[in-house]
Amino acid sequence: MIGVLMVVGSAMAFGAMAIMARIAYADGVDTPTLLALRFTLAGVVLAVLARLRGVDLPRRRDLAAVAMLGGIGYGAQAGTFFTALTLAPAGIVALLLYLHPALVAVLAALFVHERMTPQKLVALAIALGGMTLTVAPALSAGAQAFPRLPLGIALGLAAAGIYAVYIVAGTRLTARVPALALATIVTASAALVFIVVCIFTGANLPRSTAGWLAVAGIALVSTVAAITLFFAGLARIGPTQASTLSTIEPVVTVGLAALLLDERIAPIQLAGGALILAAVILLARAPVAQAEAERATPASQP
Repeated sequence: MIGVLMVVGSAMAFGAMAIMARIAYADGVDTPTLLALRFTLAGVVLAVLARLRGVDLPRRRDLAAVAMLGGIGYGAQAGTFFTALTLAPAGIVALLLYLHPALVAVLAALFVHERMTPQKLVALAIALGGMTLTVAPALSAGAQAFPRLPLGIALGLAAAGIYAVYIVAGTRLTARVPALALATIVTASAALVFIVVCIFTGANLPRSTAGWLAVAGIALVSTVAAITLFFAGLARIGPTQASTLSTIEPVVTVGLAALLLDERIAPIQLAGGALILAAVILLARAPVAQAEAERATPASQP
């Protein structure tokens, strides 16, 4: 039960991030500044936690690989996601990000030689159908409130695609580098990238206490606490249940966006989001079904 509560808490913390980002933007912060502050604060806290727990950081080739994963992969994903939040409703951006498990299944089949089972193919079809229902009404009805909505949706889809590449690329590193060390280096590398961007473009810091609290919330609640809770819960309940429970993240974002930002999502878009989350659950359970099928197969068969 504790593991379940940890993963649910992590998903809620991640789900609140888009709302706090919109509050920070309203206070004058731009995307590079927000991400520089987020990753710097989170990186410092994670580094302290790693030191207190005696976690060794990776060295040489692993260190370079993790730094590239953070600076290029996670940095690009965060940049596209947070920029999308300035151009499209937070709920839609959050739902589009959850296409990444379907994209991971495709990339894993192409590059990691994972088997593309009928269950995964059905999940991909469901995810694509859900994306269509989520995006199509927004394109026709959201231009008034969000004049650059098509670009926002494109960036939301790009964030999902980059995140999928990031996950597949990091698969082998997770076997060699402890989770806390991985999170620390990834976060610090992303911080360095956005600090450099701010040096060249100028920083737009929050103008009020509300803006600073939103930035601190993104760094400490939606990054450090969310990551720590997820890994702690993952160790207790396993990847399948953790992945399934994490699907409440965009539900939290949609609910908070309606409550705090007065964003409304049409019923057909909610149906599309439900299909996307159903595909995620189906993909999360696919490894379990595959393992059970393999155990049921006689050993004499190839």
